[in-house]
Amino acid sequence: MDRYGLICRAVLEQPDITQREMAQKLDVSLGTVNSLVKECVGRGLIAEDGPDNVSRKWKILEEGRKLLEPYKVDGALIIAAGFGSRFVPLTFETPKGLLEVFGERMIERQIRQLHEAGIRDITIAVGYLKEKFEYLIDKYDVKLLYNPEYSSKNTLTTIYRAAKVLEGRNMYLLASDNWLRENMYHAYECGAWYSSELQKGETKEWCLSYNKKGRITGVRIGGRDAWVMYGPAYFSREFTAKFMPVLKAYYETPGTEQFYWEQVLADMLDGEAKNRLAAEDPELLKRAAKESGVSPERWNEIEMDINRQPEHQVYEFENLEELRLFDPKYQNHSDNEALKLVSRVFEVPESEIRDIRCLKSGMTNKSFLFQVKGKQCICRIPGPGTQLLVNRVQEKQVYDAVTPLGITEHLLYLNPETGYKIADFYEGARNASSEDWGDLEQCMEMLRKLHTSGVRVRHDFDIRERIAFYEKLCKSHGGVLFEDYEEVREWMNWLMDRLDGMGREKCLSHIDANVDNYLFLENGEVKLLDWEYAGMCDPMIDVAMCAIYSYYDEEQLDHLLRIYLKREPSEEEQFATYAYAALGGFLWSLWAVYKSVLGDEFGEYTIIMYRYAKKYYRKLRKL
Repeated sequence: MDRYGLICRAVLEQPDITQREMAQKLDVSLGTVNSLVKECVGRGLIAEDGPDNVSRKWKILEEGRKLLEPYKVDGALIIAAGFGSRFVPLTFETPKGLLEVFGERMIERQIRQLHEAGIRDITIAVGYLKEKFEYLIDKYDVKLLYNPEYSSKNTLTTIYRAAKVLEGRNMYLLASDNWLRENMYHAYECGAWYSSELQKGETKEWCLSYNKKGRITGVRIGGRDAWVMYGPAYFSREFTAKFMPVLKAYYETPGTEQFYWEQVLADMLDGEAKNRLAAEDPELLKRAAKESGVSPERWNEIEMDINRQPEHQVYEFENLEELRLFDPKYQNHSDNEALKLVSRVFEVPESEIRDIRCLKSGMTNKSFLFQVKGKQCICRIPGPGTQLLVNRVQEKQVYDAVTPLGITEHLLYLNPETGYKIADFYEGARNASSEDWGDLEQCMEMLRKLHTSGVRVRHDFDIRERIAFYEKLCKSHGGVLFEDYEEVREWMNWLMDRLDGMGREKCLSHIDANVDNYLFLENGEVKLLDWEYAGMCDPMIDVAMCAIYSYYDEEQLDHLLRIYLKREPSEEEQFATYAYAALGGFLWSLWAVYKSVLGDEFGEYTIIMYRYAKKYYRKLRKL
């Protein structure tokens, strides 16, 4: 860090600054500042501009301005791509950076602070709910940079995607969900730094080691009474030139998908970066060394200083509980529909809804856990477009019909209009494993109990109608269908015609008999969850759906069918099961295409399901 530059910046920003104030700003002793000021005066960088010590002022001279010129900040990159799982259910509706603190959105507060420092060239890296940030283009003239890998990778990838924004420039690096009490940005920065806060006691944060000059010498996770990485960072062009080639090499290295960008810095400082790249691909190491202009043995000399901040200056809210403590608004008036619903159902203020945790979002819905009145519950929130895909009135009818069987989760609330559902959460329970045939025997036993119960509802699950419906949705929303779709569609028509001709008996079927929907409780009970698609249908559809959801091959599907039947299947039963495996694959591939139009991607799932459609059709045509 150029201390002469810091003195010049202090004088430029505040001509009447005292040496004591300089010492506070530079985080050094008064004696050090006194020496630095004398040296700056001697070098012709600054000069006194007042008659006496009482009203002394300073002025920056031409040489001082020249010194500062290379340090001029070019812009800022704000990372806002992530989901913010620790803030559910708020972040189901709003990205974390757009949450308000004391009536002001966190990202807008930081943009305003940047503007106050003269920083106008601002890029926001977006991903999750990216459309929510679009208004900032008009309001603040920012740019948006989309990270297509936001849902599967961490901030290392975001920095990789933003390389062109950072390279060759002096840039602030901010997190959209930070809140800074005082503005800590400047028009000039005299070297790369990372904001830091002293955390007393044990901490799991990234702890910094640094030398007498403030240069960071090491980063470790966890420590005690330590200065930790906390808040924004600043990348000088010199730092970026050495750092980015190594980060790019990390991006190409398997196993780094969930890395934060700070891991690259930590590895460079302790020598691990060289070892990791050499072990993975020596050519990657050579390229990184060449592009950075520094031999890997000297990567630990990369210069980034600690920027120690006073207590209560920087806030990184870890969860909703911390935000509630900071801004009382969130205690009882979060303006979140899910929390308002839970408050209403349990007749408690929102402040009593505690220990909120995100569950892994399902393919149709989003869910979160919470504790209220001493019990743990789970709340389901319907996903985008669900109102078109699921008949919630019918779902409610199914739950009412099967409740006497004791095979579902214990429902506390289900709204057939909105699809919101609240149920008991079973601590210690686990899902069935598709690789454990003992689990599958219990799952099939559950299906047999359902299919032979005699319970009926007034609606069918009509796979012909559903295929036509999903097909219409895909085409009307611009979904890209498969190249041979029309041919395969005719194949599915042949299968449905054959099934119709068999006139097979219908019973109440679950339809979504995925192993993830079977819950094995600690007391030995098994529950079957999520009855959104259930209706009257051929019971073989549940066996087939369970098989394709588990990505079973033909031999495994046959084994599952024998477990269900407890005998060898008849030709008709086998035909029906294969046909529903094909039709189910076709149906869910259409479903996935439509969901992708809405912004939800499911990777190779779409292709795997489509392959099932082709595979079992061809199998049946040969029989």
